Formats: sequence, structure tokens, C-alpha cells
Amino acid sequence: MTLKSKLILALSLILAATFLFTSLINYEVTRRTIREELLHSSLPLTGKNIYSEIQGALIRPIMVSTSMANDAFLKDWVHAGENDTRMIKRYLAGIRDKYDFLTTFFVSVNSDRYYNQDGILKTIGARDPRDVWFFAFTRMGKEYDLNVDLSEGDNDTLSIFVNCRVEDANGRLLGVTGSGVNVDQVAARIEKVQKQYSRTIYLVDQDGLVQVHPDKSRIKRFSIAKAGGLRDVAEAILSERDKVTSHEYDWDGQHHLLSARYIPELEWFLIVDQDEAVALKSAKRNLIRTLAVGGGVSALVILLCVAVINHFQTRLEDMAQTDPLTGTANRRALEERFDQAAYKADRYGIAFSTIIIDLDKFKEINDTHGHIQGDAVLKRVADTIADTIRPSDLLARWGGDEFIILMDGELDDALTLAKRMLEAVCQSPDEPTVSFSYGLAEYEKGDDLGSITMRADKNLYLAKGRC
Repeated sequence: MTLKSKLILALSLILAATFLFTSLINYEVTRRTIREELLHSSLPLTGKNIYSEIQGALIRPIMVSTSMANDAFLKDWVHAGENDTRMIKRYLAGIRDKYDFLTTFFVSVNSDRYYNQDGILKTIGARDPRDVWFFAFTRMGKEYDLNVDLSEGDNDTLSIFVNCRVEDANGRLLGVTGSGVNVDQVAARIEKVQKQYSRTIYLVDQDGLVQVHPDKSRIKRFSIAKAGGLRDVAEAILSERDKVTSHEYDWDGQHHLLSARYIPELEWFLIVDQDEAVALKSAKRNLIRTLAVGGGVSALVILLCVAVINHFQTRLEDMAQTDPLTGTANRRALEERFDQAAYKADRYGIAFSTIIIDLDKFKEINDTHGHIQGDAVLKRVADTIADTIRPSDLLARWGGDEFIILMDGELDDALTLAKRMLEAVCQSPDEPTVSFSYGLAEYEKGDDLGSITMRADKNLYLAKGRC
């Protein structure tokens, strides 16, 4: 591998490595920044916004149901013996229609009757699996509770029920009243935000069981305490109720970032889950664009460097083999060409000759016209000779006012060329007029540059008066 090739390869590797390293460092910094922003700002803020959305969907049913539990009409109607079913029907229907609930209800402890906006729905029983919620709630002693279940009076629509205790002035339990809202209403609000931010958002109870989720198949069936990588952080999520918490976990080869907050009004946890790969999609696209653009720029820089190196290498080679004043070959270039010609002559019998040219009275030109004019004469003579010889011949500066020509051909060919060159120089219209003397020598086996030029120099004779 040549020095130039090594230089270009090293430059390419340095550029590529530097650009790749810088791009990857920039991507890693971006990834960490996005990760920190998601964990400590974006995801908690989404949770806060969702909490506001949930308040709009569930807090009103809680407040209305609590108000129903303290309504004097309802208590008086129970104490009156629950005789007029039309009264409770109108009461429940009026509240449902006013607040656009899916259903409103009252379950009496005295009669075990389940009333809704349509009248008596059923009589509850301890052995009916669908009535377990009632007996479980009455044993809790809580003022109100939330329950996700199927609404029997509304074609088994999956609903969120707000259950509230109805007690008389002495604290004796009269029954349970409340309202139900369609899970789809809450899920629709969550799904809207979920699509906007490309995040998974859902609600779980204190045991980790999903209560509200845009994917209905997960409601009451999916528990974070038992699901894949989520189970590794489930305990930490469900144990913290005083502040918003941030967590990370891996599932199916994907890294997830998660924010959780406890909603005391619902006694549920709000989960905002973000697949890190989705969040970094734009950063990865930017990395690919950066690598593509940078690769193109690097290739352009490398090509430019190659062109510059080639240009200056050519100039250096020219300077190394060219006489700076006349533009002819220098001694180094002459020696290289002589070795090539000698090889061809020895191997293939291709004859070549040498012509030495010595300018006549050049010292007088310098003394009379000055060295600047003398240099101009040398340049003019060199240009004239270069225009006269063949492209395969080599013109080199041999000394101060001497030139040497290597040419293919025998001695007669050299003589013909020498006369033609002399005629061309003498016919130049420029002043001062100049002529030269020349000496010829044909290559003989075993010659080196010194021996052949020595013979040519001995054969040198004046060409004065020829102009």
C-alpha cells in the first residue's frame, strides 16, 4: 500500500470514527434526556391530566350518589314502607336523566328489592353471584365504594357503579343507593389521551386488578401483580399512596417507563405506561438522518481530500522532476528516463541517442542584458526546443546554459533533430538573438548517463554563424 493510500485510509477512518462516535454520543445524551423527561415530567403530567379527565367522568356520579344517600325523600319513602313504587321510579329516573347516567338504583335492606329507573328490577339474594357486591359492601361499613360490573337492567353493559350507604338518623342501614356510568365513557376519555401521547393508560384497584382499560378484554382479568415484567414493580406501585411514583421494567424485549398515582376518591391507581422505543422513535430517525447526511458529507470531504492530495502530489512530483526556471525535466527525471531507455535498448535493441546543447556566448548575454533577460532567453530556447522535438523525446536542463535531449533513434536521427532545433532557435524573432552548439552520442551497451554524456560532450562543436 502506497503512502498516499495509507494517508487516505487513515483520514477516512478518522472521519468515520469521529462522526460515528459523535453521533452515538449525541443519541445517548438525547435518549437519557428523553428518559428523564418522561419519568419525571411528561408521564406524571399525563397522569395529572388524566386524573382531571377521570374527575369529570366519575367525581360527579360520586357526588350525586352521596347526595342521594342523604336525601330525605329516599329515607322517608323507605320508612313509609316502600308502598308507592312509582315514586321511587320517578325519583331515580329524574336523577338519571338530569345527569345523563347509564342507571340509578336503590337496594332496600328491608325488602331486598332492587329498584332502578324502570321500577323493581329484582329481589336480591345471598346465593346469587351477581348480588355478592351488595353484601360485601354492606359489611365494609364504608360511606361509598366503586365497583365495575355488568348492569343487569341495561343489557349487561359493563359499568362503573358508585355504591353509597343509606342510613337513618340513628345510623341504622336502610339500603344502598347510587348510580352507574358506562365504562366506555371513561375509557373513551382515556383512549383519547392515550392516542394523543402514544401511551398505555389504565386504572387498577388496590390489588392490581385492572378496573378501567381501553381494551375491555383486560378489565377484571388482567393484574399487574401477575403480568410479565410489570409484576417486578407491582408491589412498589401498590404500596405508595402519598406521591406520584416512577418505575422502569422490561417485558417482551421492550423497556418500559411507568408513572403511577393513587386516586383516593376512587381508591384506585392510575397507570401511565410508555414504551421507551416508541418515545425514542423520533430520536432514532434523527440519528439515521444524521448518519446519512454525515456519511454523505464525510464521503464528500474524503473525495475532496483525495482530489487535493492528488493535485499536490502531482505538483510535488512535477517539482521533483521539473526545472523551476525552464519547465524542462531536471537531472532526476533525466536519470529515470535514461534507465528506462537503457533497459529497452539492452533487452529489445531499441536504439536511442543523446544530444547536448550549449548556448553560445550566454555569459555575454547575462553581462550585457542582465540575469533576468538571460533567464528569459533560457526559457525561450527551452520552449522552442520543446515545440520542435517529438512527444516521446525528453528535454532536460543539464547545467546553467546547457540542455540535454534523450531521443529514440540512431546518430543520424539525432543529427537531423539537432539541425532542426538549431534552425528553429535561430529563426526566433525575439531579442537578443542566440545560437547553440551541440554534441551527439548514440547509446552503447554498458553505457550509463555519465559515459554517454561524456562522449556527446566530446563531440560538441560550435554552431556559430549558423543563424
